[in-house]
Amino acid sequence: MQIFVGLGNPGDKYVRNRHNIGFMALDSISDAAGFSPWKTKFQGRMSEGRLGAEKVILLKPDTFMNLSGQSVGEAMRFFKLASQDITVFHDELDLAPGKSRAKTGGGHAGHNGLRSIHQHIGPDYRRIRLGIGHPGNKNLVSGYVLRDFAKVDQDWLEGMLEGIAQGAALLASGDNGGFMNKVALRLSEKNASQKIHPKGDNKMGASKKRDTPATVKEDDRTKLQKLLDRFK
Repeated sequence: MQIFVGLGNPGDKYVRNRHNIGFMALDSISDAAGFSPWKTKFQGRMSEGRLGAEKVILLKPDTFMNLSGQSVGEAMRFFKLASQDITVFHDELDLAPGKSRAKTGGGHAGHNGLRSIHQHIGPDYRRIRLGIGHPGNKNLVSGYVLRDFAKVDQDWLEGMLEGIAQGAALLASGDNGGFMNKVALRLSEKNASQKIHPKGDNKMGASKKRDTPATVKEDDRTKLQKLLDRFK
């Protein structure tokens, strides 16, 4: 058994925040893999299911970001698991939007959710770092992560979440590389689709545009010439 943890803040006003991409990742996995309905447990919301041969618990702490470790520690102890059985999905400022990385162990890099988890279960858990980009100034970070994703982010965000769902079974099996390839491939497919069919256009519109001449040459023939040309 494993526990996949998504980090975020509970409540409707935080749902689309950049800080909540961990919750979004778990929702995507749950929907795609047909996990059980979410229920309240371990100071959070929990869903159960299987990814390949592995039984997996999905956990979204309701303790707010800074106290995420309380929920994770309680669930880990209940199921008698080790920190190596925990995978945490979280937002990553130091990765470009759409980029993702798998990592096991190491520091929390100032991320308050990870800091709390470190305090409750130690550092030896796996993290899936989901890039959201950096505002460019550390003084702007708090406002940046607590704002909703912009419209321009929707395409890559959708592609990343779809890739996470498609690769989740590989992640559960321990194949970090295979999982990362799935995410990257889905993002690539999404980008290619957007280039072929840009927003506001479609195949019919594009075809009509190609078939329409850029300019129409004025017909300066006389009436007699037009008549003769009909019988050529």
